Amino acid sequence: MGSQSPGAVTLAGGRMWSLAWLGMASLCLGAAWAVPAKERRKAEKPKADLALYENLDLDNYDLTLDSYGEILDLSNYEELYDYGDLAPKIEVGTLAPRPKDPETLPELGATAETPKLQPPSTAGPVHPGPIPVQGLPSCLLCLCIGTSVYCDDADLEHIPALPPETTYLYARFNRIGAVRAGDFTGLEKLKRIDLSSNSISWADVDAFRRLPSLQELILPENRLTALPELPRSIVRLDARLNRIPSAGLRPEAFRDLKQLQFLHLSDNQLDFIPAPLPESLRSLHLQNNNIRTMHEDTFCDSQDHSQVRRALEDIRLDGNPINLSLFPDAYFCLPRLPTGRFS
Repeated sequence: MGSQSPGAVTLAGGRMWSLAWLGMASLCLGAAWAVPAKERRKAEKPKADLALYENLDLDNYDLTLDSYGEILDLSNYEELYDYGDLAPKIEVGTLAPRPKDPETLPELGATAETPKLQPPSTAGPVHPGPIPVQGLPSCLLCLCIGTSVYCDDADLEHIPALPPETTYLYARFNRIGAVRAGDFTGLEKLKRIDLSSNSISWADVDAFRRLPSLQELILPENRLTALPELPRSIVRLDARLNRIPSAGLRPEAFRDLKQLQFLHLSDNQLDFIPAPLPESLRSLHLQNNNIRTMHEDTFCDSQDHSQVRRALEDIRLDGNPINLSLFPDAYFCLPRLPTGRFS
């Protein structure tokens, strides 16, 4: 290669130095501009954040336990319950809906006093009070719907305590053996008693007499040997399929029952028709007894041949040994002849 002149070398070195110096200057200027921009962003950010909150009054957020009562008034939701049947007496505060009556609302600013617990008594253990008589026993054993109590096939041996508002009682297909005088005490609204298919062999004379609203007494398929006294309100008596003889009926047992319409005593051990019968009677079923005779005045007044008993149109004497044709004057007041043997 040929050698270069000293002037050319000097010119090339100068150009290289100039480029290096320009590069260094650019780096320094870039760094100098970067620092102020970062600092400006840091300074501008707090200003923007403060602008978001400058309309809020932060003094209202200074809440303590003492200042909650000034902002939230919980006293309007407090209701005191007095459990007077417990000892010691304690007033218990609990949350409840706002009272509807404005007069019951506490005044603003009023604070409820903290209940003070009384020291426990040293006299002895505290026993809970008796369970109110609201029909709980019968409604646990039976089904209570409205004022009707259904105790069918409940394996009962006696009549349970009934709610005082009971209107209808169904206690069929059980093992009840007796009806006591107090079984229905106080049940003034009771209209129907159905004790079909039990084992009742005895009923107290006053078991039903004091029930002022009783209209239907249904006692078939039991073991009764006597009928108790009935209330004047009775409309239907059904005591079929028992063991009642004529001696088990009080003398003139049905005469004063002016509401009685249905008297069913079939399949018992009666020896005669239980006269006199009330004018209200519509249906008399005495089939399958031991009736052999009757009196001319059993159904009609033999002294009043104008008498007509239009209501009594269903008399059944079939299954008895009596020959109805022997008593032709006993039916003149009836709208139709009894059912039975006429030969």
